[in-house]
Amino acid sequence: MRGNRFNAGQDARSNPSPGQEGSRVLILNGTVIDPSQNLNKKTDVLIEDGKIGSLEKLSAADRSSADEVIDAQGLWVFPGFVDIHVHFREPGNEGSETLATGSRAAARGGFTSVLVMPNTTPPIDTPEMVRWVSERAKDESLVDIYVCGAITVGRQGQQLTDMMRMRRVGAMAFSDDGDPVSNAFMMRQALEYAQLTGAPVMDHCEDHALSCGGCMNEGKIATLLGLSGIPHSSEDTIVARDLLLAEEFGGRIHICHISSGRSVELVRQFKARGVKVSCETAPHYFSVTDAMVQGYNTYAKMNPPLRESHDQAEIIRGLADGTIDAIATDHAPHHDDCKNLEFPSAAFGIIGLETSWALTYTQLVKTKKLSLDQAVSLLTHRPAGVIGVERGTLKVGSMANVTLVDAAQRWRLEPKHIASKSKNSPFYGWDLESKVMRTLYAGKTIYNA
Repeated sequence: MRGNRFNAGQDARSNPSPGQEGSRVLILNGTVIDPSQNLNKKTDVLIEDGKIGSLEKLSAADRSSADEVIDAQGLWVFPGFVDIHVHFREPGNEGSETLATGSRAAARGGFTSVLVMPNTTPPIDTPEMVRWVSERAKDESLVDIYVCGAITVGRQGQQLTDMMRMRRVGAMAFSDDGDPVSNAFMMRQALEYAQLTGAPVMDHCEDHALSCGGCMNEGKIATLLGLSGIPHSSEDTIVARDLLLAEEFGGRIHICHISSGRSVELVRQFKARGVKVSCETAPHYFSVTDAMVQGYNTYAKMNPPLRESHDQAEIIRGLADGTIDAIATDHAPHHDDCKNLEFPSAAFGIIGLETSWALTYTQLVKTKKLSLDQAVSLLTHRPAGVIGVERGTLKVGSMANVTLVDAAQRWRLEPKHIASKSKNSPFYGWDLESKVMRTLYAGKTIYNA
């Protein structure tokens, strides 16, 4: 990948290596916004050897010596976004997504670092599987792909995996995502063992006995549609259990894709008590409610399900007051064959990488529910901090992962905007504001609108 200049909408096809020794890329005239440094100013960015060299206005001599100059006039210059919850389906379900296609979707959405979940076939539950995904990602991906190892063997909830060895070969967190760790004693053991590795335990909080085969939020809409519901308590009881276990036995617990307002309040209370807890939500939980399911819209079927307006309000409050640490997409690609079914039989999940920033800006920043700095924090250094990686920052010396955004761009989402191998988004036809125009990884352009 040399000569990183691409045509409109084009993205690179192989994993870019950091900039060549001595290479210089200049990003001029943009407004640099980096909450990790409380930085918000119009300035230039110098990238040397794939790393941030300076964040100062540059002289004519400096500009003339560059190998590439990017004019960012009228654009925001952000750290590359970080998503700590994606499903790239490889190995086992490459018909829906691969590490390569998922990374292209990430680049188009402004993401330069992602954490892949272990619910693949076979699951990522051994050091060998962690190593296999990591090595394949080096060959196939445009972005950093970090690996989340399974908590239990086969994700069956019966026996702990060898977390220590998985950690040694690169696992950044542990989760049985797609399913909860239902056995409380097993979760206690996982928290205690994970403490030795320094990695967080990430739980999909769902009591299967309460969700009982439900396919959407239990409430008025489900009753009107004649669909079985998933109550709030299915999520809330496991959140409460995990928080109590983390308080008593230690460890770092991370609550995945939080959707219930009561769960947000529980996390807020336990954070105040000093428990090492973090949590994430996804753009769909602050953008829409279970009303979107009307018409039996399978593109609005996800787990946890879309909730009600009071939950949406609590999610937004949790983002604003710092209770929620990250906006993660839970990017869950499915082939149309898995979605074009009767609602109860359709697969759970939607894609989200290409729309995450625009939904965050349109739904939260434009409406003044969050400041721009808060929104960028939730997509950069705060999620990076959850899994302990040095990403989501433009500090001098850091890897030059950069996202350029045009706040003035108004656009309507269409399938042509999707780089994912799957197209299962419920937001087609939505008018969105603010658009990712360019993404750089280690100083190399990997997406250019």
